[in-house]
Amino acid sequence: MNEMSTVLLVEDNEDDIELIRYAFDKVGIGNPLVTVSDGDAAVAYVTAGGIYADRERYPLPGLVLLDLKLPRRSGFEVLDAIRSYAATQHTPVVVLTSSDQTVDIERAYRRGANAYLVKPVSRDALLGMVQTLDAFWIKLNRVIGA
Repeated sequence: MNEMSTVLLVEDNEDDIELIRYAFDKVGIGNPLVTVSDGDAAVAYVTAGGIYADRERYPLPGLVLLDLKLPRRSGFEVLDAIRSYAATQHTPVVVLTSSDQTVDIERAYRRGANAYLVKPVSRDALLGMVQTLDAFWIKLNRVIGA
């Protein structure tokens, strides 16, 4: 991924969206952060469906931050769609969720998640997590086609 690639945040909780936006700003991540709030919109975004058909306006993400508990389609279903769509099958997907249940962690990795992070409770812990995301997934990690 490069520092201009879009980060797609798939999250239905407005408070979490605002906290993640705050952390991106505070850490100084300049990548565009696009948010969608349900599983259907996430699949439409990555597959250029419906209102997301214009790739100039809605570029493929270089990184997906994916909540698991979403309306319309679960995060697991979104992950399946990302992995089955040729243009995003190698896109890094970091599950960012409140669930720390072993069954969810195992299921996410079996379906192709690249990392599984539990949402931190404190703002400072979130800032630390976002700094790590920036360092590894945005600045250091290389993907196919980048």
